[in-house]
Amino acid sequence: MTTVLASASPARLAVLRAAGIDPVVRVSGVDEKAIEAAHAGGDPADTVAALARAKAEAVLPQLADDVREAVVIGCDSMLLMNGTLRGKPANEADARLQWAEMAGGTGDLLTGHAVVRVSGGERVATAVGTERTVIRFGRPEPHEIDAYLATGEPLHVAGSLTIDGYGGWFVDGVDGDPSSVIGISLPLTRSLLAGIGVGVTDLWRAL
Repeated sequence: MTTVLASASPARLAVLRAAGIDPVVRVSGVDEKAIEAAHAGGDPADTVAALARAKAEAVLPQLADDVREAVVIGCDSMLLMNGTLRGKPANEADARLQWAEMAGGTGDLLTGHAVVRVSGGERVATAVGTERTVIRFGRPEPHEIDAYLATGEPLHVAGSLTIDGYGGWFVDGVDGDPSSVIGISLPLTRSLLAGIGVGVTDLWRAL
């Protein structure tokens, strides 16, 4: 069975590879802003779930004709801080403002997950879920924020940080699943796969 990751995130790819799955990568290209707008004012968890599902479904037409048995995994992460959902910052100034608000506080990292099973070249099952992980932020000094922004890393991740890179220095703790903060929750993905009749060990590459 082929595993397809509907994401360009190198962090998500690294998590899956380290956990025994070497997926084919297909980038969805969905209009994330349009989906966010359609869910504005609703449950934040529903927003990230809708984004994950849209990404997984968008890559289905990209599957090669010879891919008859597959699982497609879609993910999306956003930071819920003071009642506001935040994705990737628009620019360096935006990232700086986010860190000014986050420093010394806590936020909920919401990650939506969607898995789609393809059998005989047709979609046969879909499961969607979300993971909520609390992040406790440190208080970086101004020169440390300057240095962090200079790396460019915060411009490419939800909430302007990640715990598996430079940003890990500025996180005091995580309450919940660390893999979800990186981008894909392994426990939730395993549960969703079971819901569509796929055992995660069946997706492991040959040892």
